[in-house]
Amino acid sequence: MPSGGTTMLHEQVASAPADGLARQAQERTFRSHDGTQIFYRYWPAMQATTKGAVVLFHRGHEHGGRMAHLVDELSLPDYAFYAWDARGNGRSAGERGYAPSFAALVRDIDCFMREIAARDGFAAQDIALIAQSFGAVLAAAWVHDYAPKLRAMVLASPAFSVKLYVPFAKEGIALWQKIKGRFFVNSYVKANLLTHDPVRIASFENDKLITRPIASNILVELYQHAARIVADARAITVPTQLLLSGSDWVVRHAPQHEFFVNLGSRAKERHVLPGFFHDTLGERDRAKALDLIRPFLEAQFAAPAEAVDLKQADIAGYTRDEADRLASPLDLLSPRGLYWAMSRAFIRIGSWFSQGMKVGVTTGFDSGSTLDYVYENEPRGLGPIGRMVDRTFLDAIGWRGIRQRKLHIEELIGSALAMLKAAGRPTNILDIASGHGRYVLDAIDMSREQPTSVRLRDYSDLNVERGRKLIAERQLPASVSFQRADAFDGDGLAALDPAPDLAIVSGLYELFSDNALIARSLGGLARAMQPGSLLIYTNQPWHPQLEMIARSLTSHRGGQAWVMRRRTQGEMDQLVEAAGFEKLDQRIDQWGIFTVSLARRL
Repeated sequence: MPSGGTTMLHEQVASAPADGLARQAQERTFRSHDGTQIFYRYWPAMQATTKGAVVLFHRGHEHGGRMAHLVDELSLPDYAFYAWDARGNGRSAGERGYAPSFAALVRDIDCFMREIAARDGFAAQDIALIAQSFGAVLAAAWVHDYAPKLRAMVLASPAFSVKLYVPFAKEGIALWQKIKGRFFVNSYVKANLLTHDPVRIASFENDKLITRPIASNILVELYQHAARIVADARAITVPTQLLLSGSDWVVRHAPQHEFFVNLGSRAKERHVLPGFFHDTLGERDRAKALDLIRPFLEAQFAAPAEAVDLKQADIAGYTRDEADRLASPLDLLSPRGLYWAMSRAFIRIGSWFSQGMKVGVTTGFDSGSTLDYVYENEPRGLGPIGRMVDRTFLDAIGWRGIRQRKLHIEELIGSALAMLKAAGRPTNILDIASGHGRYVLDAIDMSREQPTSVRLRDYSDLNVERGRKLIAERQLPASVSFQRADAFDGDGLAALDPAPDLAIVSGLYELFSDNALIARSLGGLARAMQPGSLLIYTNQPWHPQLEMIARSLTSHRGGQAWVMRRRTQGEMDQLVEAAGFEKLDQRIDQWGIFTVSLARRL
């Protein structure tokens, strides 16, 4: 198949599935991250030697049973197949049409993949995804946010932008949710607008497992996350095939094409199927689509499973270009120059009233002092107006993400300590750049398992002083210490004694664009740590306010502009892997800003 930007109007007649190919599904369940029971179907391969697995994700309102026909129709007997019912749909548990967040559904996918790996031995590089509509957006978000080493994915009519038809419906739903809280919106889509296939139309109309309502929070967040994934699709390097229905009444085409253009995949295809309604893989003439999918998947599984090397993205890559643009000065008299000059002035004025802004202006908005203030999350300032301004400052989406990152760090520290204890290992903790150290001390205080020792480090004398004060205030034993040290001194890290059993790097690597620095730091840790030791590391793959931060806020480095180069999750994971670690688990906040990952020293 050709790849690249050419849109293909495919007319060839597809071959029929092999006679007698009717696989029987095994019915299974697993518990997702919050204990919700998820139902799925599993079709083993029909050959003794299995080439891989294909995982199917259904469209919104539906369930995995409505994707089951593809198992036979794709005529891929050498592959195992899986199809889930998303939470709140079909036979899975959960309130109908509801999930706590879009991110919770994406994390469900990650848990599903872990279930498949643990139960049947299919790692990510052995798996391809086929996803449709809402399921395609979930699948794309999972690949973007968790950076799995997936073999390939096929996205059919991804619902990056749903046609609501009523003017300002999207804005109205978001506003009403703010006023009244969560509510449900019933699907307006009729079966005859989804497909021309009379059998599929009848089954849709009579299927009691179809869930018509969808929770308002999921609908609102769908638009938000879809816009993020489309804009940042360069982060996706998995081989991708995009199938678009030419006469789709449900979703808009423009974001789908934008997604394809932005895709960072070296192997990518886009096919527009004339006359197809939204249910691309359930259309009357779906054999045309399946005859595109089959050779694409077989070609990807036949090729070596090689990931795109992202370790030099700091030298040449789209996030480097983005950071260079943000670091370029603006003409002060231009509209944008004037706008950001006013923004800087407002922040200076705000620092007269808001304690948080004052700390940021004085020490840098990326300093340990500012982060500690954000963690405390208690508005302080000059009178009621100062506290109101400070509350607005603390409620900025970036700071909310920081506080969620702290919760994820606390969770993974607890998990790591339990893993080490279960393995009969000592639990010497090291944080190489801990700011004031509050998040580590809070995590240890909450953990059921207590560490053997805790060594906190930071390069800033102020942070060391404040950290030692925090340790004294909590009357912690001598096994908890704070030292001044350089987190990028690889030889110094390698010489640590005792060697860390759990190393933590939080909020540090995001502040430095140079991957050589990161590699030096990770390499030093890897030399110090014994096999089986654990590493917790953070990353910032995306941020909605990068320009505001770069144009308005100052860093701890001499009052310079705080310009950040984002690292995609794939880039960060490759740096960690190159140092000798294997990623085990990951968390990401509901906005997609900060990740926290757990890795093991090999």
